[in-house]
Parts: sequence; C-alpha cells; structure tokens
Amino acid sequence: MTSTDASRDPVVAVLRALDLTADPQEPDTFEGVSLPQPQGRVFGGQVLAQSLLAAGRTVPDGRLPHSMHGYFLRPGDDAAPIGFAVERLRDGRSFSARRTHALQTGAPILSMIASFQEQQPGIEYAERMPDVPQPEEIDSALEVLGGVDHPMARFWAQESAFDLRHVDGPIYLRPATDSPLGRQCVWARARGPVPDDQLLHRALLAYACDQIMLEPVLRRAGLPWATPGLSMASLDHAMWWHRDVRVDDWLLFTQSTPSAQGGRGLGAARVFDRSGSLVATIAQEGMVRVPA
Repeated sequence: MTSTDASRDPVVAVLRALDLTADPQEPDTFEGVSLPQPQGRVFGGQVLAQSLLAAGRTVPDGRLPHSMHGYFLRPGDDAAPIGFAVERLRDGRSFSARRTHALQTGAPILSMIASFQEQQPGIEYAERMPDVPQPEEIDSALEVLGGVDHPMARFWAQESAFDLRHVDGPIYLRPATDSPLGRQCVWARARGPVPDDQLLHRALLAYACDQIMLEPVLRRAGLPWATPGLSMASLDHAMWWHRDVRVDDWLLFTQSTPSAQGGRGLGAARVFDRSGSLVATIAQEGMVRVPA
C-alpha cells in the first residue's frame, strides 16, 4: 500500500486516530486526534475506543477489559485534540479498575469506567447465534448507497472503517416495513486487517457498534436515517466482553430495543463471531428526537 492509498484507507485512518500520545510531563495522561465527521462532531465510538485504550495503557500486562460504562457529557469538536486523563481506582489480584475522562478545552466530553481482568478458568456457557444468511449473501452499504451523492451516504458507504450488512435490509433511506418490534441482525467487519492486539480489537468493537446501536429505535418507530429533522446523540454506553474478538472477521450483531420514551431510546445487542461464539453484550441509550 502506498502512502497515498494509506491516507485514504478508512481502517488505517481509524488506527492512526486510536494511536494515542502519552504526555511525558503528566503520568497516565494521553492525547488523541479525531477523524473528520460530516457534522463536525466527534464520533462517539471513537472517543469510547480511545478512552478504553488510554485506560488499558495503565493496567498490568495480561489484563483485558471485560466491562465498560460510559456517559457522553458534551459534543466534541472533531477539529480539536482530545486529552485523556486516567485515574487508577484499584489493582487487585485478578481485576483492575480505571476511570478515564476525555477532555476538550478543560471540560469533559465523556467519562468512562472500565474493569480489566486476567485470563482465568471458570463456568463456561453462552447463548447460541441465530440462524441467519451469511454476509456474502447480503448487500453492503456501498452497494446500497454507492450512487447517492450526499455526505452521510458517502460516509456510510465509503469512508466508514466497517462494512455493514443488514440481514433485514437497511433503513438508510427508507423505513422498515416488516420489523414491528424493531429487531435486526447486522453483519460487521473492518474493511482491512487489524494488528494482532486484543485490547485494540476490543476497543474497535466499541468504535464500530456506536454506528448501529440506536438503529433498532428507528426501525421500531418506522423511521429511516434520512428522516428530515431527525436528531440523535448517544447518552450512555455499557459493554461487556465475554471472549476474545477479532473485528477484521465477520461479527453478527443481534439487536433489539426494549423501550423508547421522553425523547430517549434504548438499544441492546449481542455480538457473535462467525463460529457462533457470543463475544460481547452491549446496551446504549440515546437521545432520539423527531419533529412533531
């Protein structure tokens, strides 16, 4: 890959944004940049992933994140750097807990707490993956939106680092017609290889899921992303990793929405790898506002 090709490669661009710089003057303090977004705001999945990676830089070797809880506090400016301050809450014999504040102009835009654990034996079971068509049988976002000349269409189809394939049909331009409960299944995979670093893969799963976590709310309400005047923003995010994950292989998100009320909607997802193993469980509440 030439340097010109690399600069246009969306996976390379994300990996560069997630490569945080440590502050030599302040311990447990890092700085990162943002990827440009159509609306000029920091992408929530990006700052989640960066916060997790900052915390992971401070834990003992061999400990990986198993849970994360974060609150989005303010919209971030994608043209300004982000500072990450990590607080070491506890290091036990098996677990480490960290809190990360993502800061711009001295104000927090995200506050996250994460727990890390050493690999240990224990009870083993998991739900089974549903039987769905394989990703090769489903149209990609590029095939659906490739001919649409709009900034958001270009982002979904070409600039996103992840290939998304909706088993039940996408709702980019038109509402769903056969999903009264809002359930959906989506295959996702990074558009290129990712280094063999399990912390990075878990962080990239947090990055990727933020693109689709609130989609079931729109699907159940009978609305597409292209709804005029639609306003959506992530409010909080909870995530549990159950097993090792690779984001450069296909992952299946099985999603639902148990509730929407008061301008907020809740999305839930279980994530399976292609072998059928449950690798993560995710929940996110977001602001979802539609003109009357």
